[in-house]
Amino acid sequence: MNMGLPAATGALPTPGPFSALTRHRSLTIELAKRDVLGRYRGASFGLLWSLISPFLMLMVYSFSFGFVMKARWPQGNHGPANYSVILFMGLIVHGFFAECINRSPYLVTGNVNFVKKVIFPLEILPWPMVASALFHALMNIIVFLALHAYFDHTLAWTTIFMPLVMLPLVLLALGVAWFLAAIGVYFRDIGQITGVLTTALLFLSTALFPIDSLPQQYRWLLLVNPLTFIIDQARAVALWGELPDWTGLGIYTVISLVAVYLGYSVFRLTRRGFADVV
Repeated sequence: MNMGLPAATGALPTPGPFSALTRHRSLTIELAKRDVLGRYRGASFGLLWSLISPFLMLMVYSFSFGFVMKARWPQGNHGPANYSVILFMGLIVHGFFAECINRSPYLVTGNVNFVKKVIFPLEILPWPMVASALFHALMNIIVFLALHAYFDHTLAWTTIFMPLVMLPLVLLALGVAWFLAAIGVYFRDIGQITGVLTTALLFLSTALFPIDSLPQQYRWLLLVNPLTFIIDQARAVALWGELPDWTGLGIYTVISLVAVYLGYSVFRLTRRGFADVV
């Protein structure tokens, strides 16, 4: 079955980082579907776990931080919002990025059968993974909207800007994925480091507490975290009914595009040695 693979004969044109959306679109879609469905294969509730899991995760965090630690979110000039709902939006953004980072080092080593196929476009491997992570983020957002409507009795119309808020982070995730997938072939220990990194990204961001709760001299730790700006923007549009910071998102997008091309270049430069290592 032809799933978008290039022909085996003739010179192959050099693909770009976005070839998964053009030349290999059908192959990318099939791999993404296989990734999503494979995660729940054999489970009694199937895809329903994509809705159940984030709800259970939210219960654990809400109990730990809201009930046990008595954490409260200062509303400031914003309208009232349930602490669990505020917390959940931060966890959604972090969960998407963390899944991409934690799985990236194994994209090549976990698909040895693809590496051995000369004509298989290995460059598209990050795309199905990111698409799968986006699917689960979408399921989480559906749960978020339901909880927000239930607890706060309102939904902000500015939530429609969520895709634009997430787009720069999606691009950054792709760039990081290509880089980690490439070096993960040669340095297998990188998979152990990413777990620690994603935990640090969670606790050194505004996912669990606002930046104003830290002393001034420590706020830079949160500001350099790539998740902080996106989390704040996601809450602004989905909770507070504010328009996105278009300038900030524009700058973030440019930086993310640079990361995309750098990560893709590293992957292309190192891929010829993959078959010898795996």
